[in-house]
Amino acid sequence: MTRVLIVDDDRNILQFVRLGLEQEGYDVIESTDGIDALNKLKDHPCEIAVVDVMMPYMDGVSLTKKIRNKYNIPIIILTAKNQIDDKETAFKAGTDDYLTKPFELKELVFRIKALLRRYRIPQETDKTIRLGNVRICPDNYSLMIDAKMIKLPLKEFELLYLFAKNPEHVFSREQLIENIWGLDFTGDNRTVDVHIKRLRERFRNKTVPFNIHTARGIGYSLEINRK
Repeated sequence: MTRVLIVDDDRNILQFVRLGLEQEGYDVIESTDGIDALNKLKDHPCEIAVVDVMMPYMDGVSLTKKIRNKYNIPIIILTAKNQIDDKETAFKAGTDDYLTKPFELKELVFRIKALLRRYRIPQETDKTIRLGNVRICPDNYSLMIDAKMIKLPLKEFELLYLFAKNPEHVFSREQLIENIWGLDFTGDNRTVDVHIKRLRERFRNKTVPFNIHTARGIGYSLEINRK
């Protein structure tokens, strides 16, 4: 049974979501704040987390960062806000998706299923890609640089893998949204820019044989460094 962590300081929302997810066959772990959520994750491993932004003791963005640093699970942010800056902050923290309150339970279930499907079943990722000292490993959604394994959030891995499969091919933001987030994605193209920035930061102090190039006015590509 798939276990879902739900973190929200509103107990009415917790009950609403828990009952709905249990009817869908999920095992639900509840928490009303970020500190308690981290403690529960230690004893009750979950396959996905749904996290509210506004909470006492530790807000949802801070909690998302801590989950991302310790666990390789998809995260959905719940927020009462719908400003682009709030979305950008959430994606920078490592969330995979967001849902604005008030929301339909059916939509939350749909997003959970979509994320778990992408997380569990690699899409066209049946072969490890090797680029010099870098190995991109689809079996565990990680990459190896020299002998060191680096865990990547799901969307960052999928972006890197798509680029590595198609080196020096320029993808528009719209193409990247369609390939990585899917046709049902309701955000905007700045989401791509945020994830590309995070990928670049991961390689900033590492020696790798490629860079993510910006084709101004078009999109992005992975350029191989040729000596």
